[in-house]
Formats: sequence, structure tokens, C-alpha cells
Amino acid sequence: MNSHTIPGNSVSGWGLRGPDDAPQLAVLCLSGSLGGLELNSLKFAGWMQERGWRVTFFAPPATPLAHWAEEWFVPLETLVVRRGPAMPLTAWALKTQLERLNVGVLVVTKNKDLALATLVKTLMGGHLRIIYQQHMQLGRPKRSLIHTLRFRLIDAWLTPLPSLAREVAYRTRFDMAKLHVVPLGLPLEQFAPRTRTTAQAREELELPATGRLLGILGRWDEGKGQDFVIDVLAHLRQHLGYDANLVIMGEPTRNEGDTYLRQLQRQVVRLGLQDRVHFRGFWVNPAVFYQAIDVFVMASANETYGMVTLEAQAAGVPVVGAATGGTVELVQHGHTGLLYLSRDVAACARAIHRTFSDPVATQARVELAQLERWHYSHQRQCALTEDVIQAVAGTAVAATPVPMRHWSHPAIHAVFAAA
Repeated sequence: MNSHTIPGNSVSGWGLRGPDDAPQLAVLCLSGSLGGLELNSLKFAGWMQERGWRVTFFAPPATPLAHWAEEWFVPLETLVVRRGPAMPLTAWALKTQLERLNVGVLVVTKNKDLALATLVKTLMGGHLRIIYQQHMQLGRPKRSLIHTLRFRLIDAWLTPLPSLAREVAYRTRFDMAKLHVVPLGLPLEQFAPRTRTTAQAREELELPATGRLLGILGRWDEGKGQDFVIDVLAHLRQHLGYDANLVIMGEPTRNEGDTYLRQLQRQVVRLGLQDRVHFRGFWVNPAVFYQAIDVFVMASANETYGMVTLEAQAAGVPVVGAATGGTVELVQHGHTGLLYLSRDVAACARAIHRTFSDPVATQARVELAQLERWHYSHQRQCALTEDVIQAVAGTAVAATPVPMRHWSHPAIHAVFAAA
């Protein structure tokens, strides 16, 4: 891959930027983990930088996010996180950093960080503009006085799906005039056209060269359903006669140990699938994973959005997903993929059997999904977000062409050479 700031960005042509008087942006994600939310937050900062915005990314020191921000040349500020009674100390430190950088708009990507951000806005006399970029479901209702007062300090709320917008309306007292549906973006060119054959991708991941291969991608967590997919594989082999394999790619949730991974490994041994289930660690650029598999299985108990579902669709991989959460909006059953009732092993196995047994219909669903993937382009996400910035900051965001930034640092080439 040619050098650039963030995986998936275009490496030639023109970007978009705000005018010289556009506010400096900051993206706040105070997480010590490295999952979909964290990576999407960092990529968003890089994409806005690529479009010409002055962006600073805030992360805790000595975390995966801080590491990858430096690797991808996204301007980084670290912030030591103090919660509870010590949170005002963190708020004052962040206020000082934002004022030093002359940040006018702060994009917050974790619900947990909103308390800190709104306190900082209060300390800054209300001059800071806060945009909340929602990645997770709200969960329990947040209609209390504390939540209502906090949400009043949010200048815009970006939610990725209409169903989540309805949830905000139902579970909060947030001003719906400030709520915007902005799908989270995907660097489509990272996944299509294919850059490897299936054989090459499997060789790179040290997977069986032949045979049907199922795949699931995400952190190793009970809520992601890796144990369920192992049971589905056993059902396929025992009851439907499929000599299939399964690759499980991910990593444990940071600071939570590997208890669930060990549980999965014991399950594999108990079912006699040691030679059929393959665990692989986290890859920053997951395109090789999708190029290796035949079917992607989304098994999360209640996935908010499912960026991995969109990645599979963009890569031209048939999707079989649990009919819960945001998956039912991203996958149109029978049109762009197949759905099954959550945790129903036999139903999931039947959907996979249907995928393999009718390749013509499967290919038609894959092609329709690829046609619709443009709705989730990262450039569209950035453009819609720029419209919101213009509204909350009173800045005319001009579509002024500027040369894309090019980098020649060898680390970039090393990290993304295989992409």
C-alpha cells in the first residue's frame, strides 16, 4: 500500500477542507482498549485530517490508541484519566490542553466521556462545542435530571442508525432538533477490489488451503458469540455433512484476561474440533481475513451497529447474521444477506447451508450488498459531520481542494504493505 496517514484513505487526488478560520477539531476517546469503537474513533480523526481539518486526538497515555495514533501520524495529546471525585482534575487538565490548542469543537465518541466533556465546557464558559458521535446503544433510560442537564450541553448528537435515533427519543429528554443520523463510515477501497486470491489470503493467515471456511471477527467476548459459532460448526459437520473450518479472529478485552478464550479452547477440544477451529490474533487491516473466508457469521447477542458486517459486505463476502440490534438494519434478509434468530444453532446452520447450496442466489445478495455499501462510505460520514460542524460552530465549511498529505515514513509501509 502506498504511504498515507490512516488505512483506507485515498492516496491520490484531492481532499476537502474547511476554510482557514474553521475551528480546530479534537476527538476524545479515553479508552484503554482497542476494539471497533476505538479504532473507528481514531480512523475518523485521521480521515478528517486527510480532508484538511486541523485535528487532535485525545487518548490515555501508554494505550493501544496512543500507539496507533502515532503510527498513523494523527496529532496526539495524552490525558491521564481520573474518574469519580478526582474527575475535576482531569477536566481542568483537558480544559488547559483545549485552550492551548485553540480547539473549538470536541467530538466525543464514548458515552462514558460525556460527563467529563460537559464539565470542561462549563469550565470554558460554554464556548466549547460538543458533538457526541454515538457508537453504542444507550441501554437503560437516561431521563434523570442529571442526564438531562448534561445532554443540554451537547450541541449535536450523531447517531448511526434510525433505530438508535428512536431509542434516543424514547430513553432521553434530548432535544431531537439536535439529533442527526450519520452512519459510521467505512474505507471501502480497503476491501474491494480484492488484493489477494483466497489461496493467498489463507496462506498468509496459515489457514487450510481448501474447503469451506466460516469466519467471525471481533474481540473474544461472550457477547460476541464465538462459542455459539463453534456450536454451529459442530452442527454443520454432524447433521448437515459439511467438512467446514472456522477462523476466529480477535483479541481479549484489555485488562479482562483470557478466561473466555480458554473457555472457547476447551469447547473446541470437547467437540473434537481441534483441527477445524483456528484462532488468530488481531490484525489492524482486516481485509486479508475477509479475502480468506467463504461466509461471515455475525453472532453478537445485540450488536449496536456492526462495522464488521459492513466490512464483509464491502469485501463481497456472504453474511449470515443474528436478527438483533443494528444487524437487522444493515442486513436485509433475503436481499443483502441472511438472518437467523439469535442463539438458534440449527437456524444459523440452515442459513449457512442455504448460502452454500444456492450459489446463484448467494451471489445476487452479495452484489446487491456491494451496491448499497456506498451509503456507508467514510467520505460520506465526514461530509455529513462537516455539515453538523458548520451548523454548531457557525463556520462555512468550503469544499476547497487541497493536495492530500503524503508520508514516506518506512513504518507506514511496513504496517500496511500487505494491504
